[in-house]
Amino acid sequence: MHGRSISRGIASGDLLVSPEPISFLSGVNPKTGTVVERGHPLEGQSIAGRVLAFPYGKGSTVGSYVIYALKQNGCAPAAIVNTEAEPIIAVGAIIAGIPMVDRLPPEFCRLTPGTRVTVNGDTGEVSSD
Repeated sequence: MHGRSISRGIASGDLLVSPEPISFLSGVNPKTGTVVERGHPLEGQSIAGRVLAFPYGKGSTVGSYVIYALKQNGCAPAAIVNTEAEPIIAVGAIIAGIPMVDRLPPEFCRLTPGTRVTVNGDTGEVSSD
């Protein structure tokens, strides 16, 4: 599947899907990679080493630095897939060196969470392994 490249690099991981936006500031613990936002569909789950797919980011611009801190702490997602990238998540992925793409075709939504996928941020391509 081809989308738009946001942040370069190639990574693989199990797909973790959220139907709702994610706030990295106060929504994800930067020391553990666990989603801590109360009531969020991914509450209590770890994003570490997974391909994190969600519609878009929400919240403060500090979220970019939280993504960077996740990377420094070894608990960042392997890659990020957004429906539509926005600056907070895009900047965080770029400074942390996390491959990121957006604008994938509708068939991406048919992939089952837990499916192993590879994200190529150089070409904007996502494939299931």
